[in-house]
Amino acid sequence: QVQLVESGGGLVQPGGSLRLSCSGSGFTLEYNTIGWFRQAPGKERGVVACISSSDSSTYYADSVKGRFTISRDNAKNTVYLQMNRLKPEDTAVYYCGADIEAMGITMISEEYTYWGQGTQVTVSS
Repeated sequence: QVQLVESGGGLVQPGGSLRLSCSGSGFTLEYNTIGWFRQAPGKERGVVACISSSDSSTYYADSVKGRFTISRDNAKNTVYLQMNRLKPEDTAVYYCGADIEAMGITMISEEYTYWGQGTQVTVSS
């Protein structure tokens, strides 16, 4: 059974850090493009970061560039999103998705095949 599970969300003060994990079961994340998306109340789900399956190239939304880092640990079948210098506007439910057909970067959520259940990130003092 294919499954993605996110973890690592929580409440953090502005300027703080969190590391989100996206663990896979039933398939190998290394061979798939993996994206982190987020959805705030009243807003559409949008891409935060993505790592390709072909060469592990990365993409970041302008709003997180320089603060967030996406990475893989293939031995653990896990993709991480390290989030530093968090801002209140980063508050959202964060989802990881797997695009099993892509080899490069995919920024469109509709193209992703599998999704995790999401993890809440709240940035507030």
